[in-house]
Amino acid sequence: MKKQAKRIGLAIIGAGRVGLIRGEIAARYPQVDWIGLAEKNPERAKLVADKVGADFTTSDFRELLKQPEVTAVIVSTDEHLHVDPIMAALERKLPMLIEKPLATDLAESAGVLAAIERAGVDAVVGYTQRFRRRWLVAKEKVRTGALGDVTMVTSRAFMNRLVAIDNYKRTDNPAEISPMVISGTHALDVVMWLMEAKKPVEVYARSVDKALGPQWKGIDGTGYVITFDDGAIYHGVISWALPEVWPGAVYSLEVGAVGTEGVLTIDDTHRDIVLAVNKAQGEGYAPHESRRVDFLTSYPVGDIALGELRGPMREETNSWLTRLSLGLPTQHATAAEGHNRLMLTKAIDLSARLKRPVTLPISADDEKRGR
Repeated sequence: MKKQAKRIGLAIIGAGRVGLIRGEIAARYPQVDWIGLAEKNPERAKLVADKVGADFTTSDFRELLKQPEVTAVIVSTDEHLHVDPIMAALERKLPMLIEKPLATDLAESAGVLAAIERAGVDAVVGYTQRFRRRWLVAKEKVRTGALGDVTMVTSRAFMNRLVAIDNYKRTDNPAEISPMVISGTHALDVVMWLMEAKKPVEVYARSVDKALGPQWKGIDGTGYVITFDDGAIYHGVISWALPEVWPGAVYSLEVGAVGTEGVLTIDDTHRDIVLAVNKAQGEGYAPHESRRVDFLTSYPVGDIALGELRGPMREETNSWLTRLSLGLPTQHATAAEGHNRLMLTKAIDLSARLKRPVTLPISADDEKRGR
């Protein structure tokens, strides 16, 4: 018997870059009958509402969530503003797609996860890279045992400093912002997804701050080693302090996984499509005016082509809408996985501050006490 697709009334809280992208994709999805927006900036709200054909617009997310048409929610505010909209949506037990992380504070993240689990709500976290073909293929090879027992994984993420500066400009508390929490979490999620059968038990990390530290009181980059309960290790490095002219729009990533029966290497540096021009083209993430070379397709959400976003965020959003309308399983990160990734990034940052190994998992009290 064929399943009857459920109709969707979508509330989008936060109409920034990601809210607009997901809204435009949702507007084209056949089962979405109604779209409402909550956005504090009135000019931005009008722009996005016009582009997605919104049926309702407000500056107050609580007013939006009271609308009877709402059956699902996208939380796409700034990272440090996720908690209140999530908790409000839980009052109506609405399924959610939450941009990572659940919260930037570990105690708040644990509280949000507990509330989601108590409510029994289907809440997933936006780890967009899970929807790219290369990572899905890698996941399948590890899952089906092609490598045997995976014993070692490495990852190297390089980013120009535009993302870091953008984040430091938008915060009053630089201590809440780190390359691991904001950006390194994507590489971390991919690797932990590949190794989800293994339990991490210890991390050791070091950080440097010579480029972003003086002006932004920020961290340039972090290197870390995570040890698993079976002796496997994961070694990763993330730097988001490369010069503004670095051609990667956002992310350049390399991953290698070694097992007892095989090896898997993934080059995700995007050096296979290179654009070089005489005049700045506006390609990529807030490109620096002096940059004339770009690694195309290195913006993680995707690229605009023929008037539409093409890439993993489109796949992720459509997959979530199908999850809602048909009840089909998807590879979205769960709320529990989202909290786990935040915990791991906080543990990595804690180890780097203490300059010693840290036992996993850590609690919010461990982080505050510096244990």
